[in-house]
Amino acid sequence: MKKKWLTKSNIVNVVFFALLIFFIFSTDAKGLVIEGLMKVGFFQPNVTQDLSKNTNNTSLNVQFTNSEGKVLSLDDLKGKVVFINFWATWCPPCIAEMPTINSFYEKYKGNKNLVVLMVDVDGNFDKSVKFMERRKFNLEVWKPASPIPSNFLNQSIPTTVILDKKGNIAFRHEGGADYENKDFQQFINQLLQQ
Repeated sequence: MKKKWLTKSNIVNVVFFALLIFFIFSTDAKGLVIEGLMKVGFFQPNVTQDLSKNTNNTSLNVQFTNSEGKVLSLDDLKGKVVFINFWATWCPPCIAEMPTINSFYEKYKGNKNLVVLMVDVDGNFDKSVKFMERRKFNLEVWKPASPIPSNFLNQSIPTTVILDKKGNIAFRHEGGADYENKDFQQFINQLLQQ
């Protein structure tokens, strides 16, 4: 008796293992799963920090460069709230949070007191710019033009740092987060009013 290979059970097993391998090796697939978890309430940024205790003025001359060679120094941005996100194209949590950062940027892009810096730590600046273009995100890509202090970026990406108008670190979060979160937007509004 010859064994039948094309059974319903074998087809289901092959499809299951193909999907499993796809999720293991596909950064976009992992990002999509994390993005879905964000939408149902996971990965929310913790914004319960006491803003009155911010005395860690960064006043370091941290600089970034964009694709046109423009150099931007954080010292020049004092008086503005600065949202800095350190990310890479190969990072699933970075990919997952990117739509929420783009939405956050779109909501606040008319506010002259808020600057959003998407800092590529990929090591391949052109790839990062193309990533933004391909996904139709309106986020300008920057790369470090000076050493990044460890209180900004340690060993984990994505990392988001928000500086208040005095240049103090008001918020720091390692890992993916949902920046469309209402609590987070109230936090930003509070910073903008200070």
